[in-house]
Amino acid sequence: MAKIAILTDSNSGITQAQSKELGIFVVPMPFMIDEEEFFEDINLTQEQFYQKLGDNANVSTSQPTPDSLMKIWDELLKDHDSIIYIPMSSGLSGSCQSAYMFAQEEYEGKVFVVDNQRISVTQRQSAIDARDMAEKGYSAEEIVQKLMETKFESSIYIMLDTLYYLKKGGRITPAAAALGTLLRLKPVLQIQGEKLDAFAKARTSNQGKSIMINAIKNDIETRFGGEEAKDYWIAVAYTKDIDAANEWKKELEKEFPGMDIHMDPLSLSVACHIGPGALAVTVTKKLHF
Repeated sequence: MAKIAILTDSNSGITQAQSKELGIFVVPMPFMIDEEEFFEDINLTQEQFYQKLGDNANVSTSQPTPDSLMKIWDELLKDHDSIIYIPMSSGLSGSCQSAYMFAQEEYEGKVFVVDNQRISVTQRQSAIDARDMAEKGYSAEEIVQKLMETKFESSIYIMLDTLYYLKKGGRITPAAAALGTLLRLKPVLQIQGEKLDAFAKARTSNQGKSIMINAIKNDIETRFGGEEAKDYWIAVAYTKDIDAANEWKKELEKEFPGMDIHMDPLSLSVACHIGPGALAVTVTKKLHF
């Protein structure tokens, strides 16, 4: 049986320590902060990131260089026949397309880059699914095909605590941000495939939570066929405020009884644009293999 390495990036929420436990390799994502380069979970922790964000540092996302990826791929190919690399969605970063082109040119048949348009806990689940399929003897080509066939069977809904960072990144106008702040709106965003898009506006946090819960239930019933709860993964994600996230998880456990709900911080690449205090919920249809 071919030995396949499963590789993702730190946008999946899998830390360097967890990667060893899970048997999944993780590329640390680079950030530029006040013109200095940092790598997530190497010399940049969640706490340091939010401290710098709160200090109004100039924070921007970057992508792994071809040289850094090649070094990782070459190292893994010493002990593996092939690599399945699952980076963050191409709709949210150029790193996926760059890796795909590089793999086609230099590593054809050895490195398979999967753009199944996931991020955070949904990307983490794809990496775990790929690992499990590899352990069951699926070929690299079969794993890629399965991940791509099911790439739209996942949703993320995110309620923001502030519009400041969307305004700072130029994603909404200052006037819209000012109006939203004045009205104390809680925007709910969605990721279904490529982009981070507007979904709804809530007046309160409780209303925003209800909107997200109903959206998840509607996706299960309409988009994914309405099978039983055991056929889905529900997960919680958040930025910075773990106490609020724990409360949100308890609420979801009541709404989706009997489900083991995983929780992780949202990817720092997403947090750059939405800021602290955000709460998210995701649903992903379980793969059967």
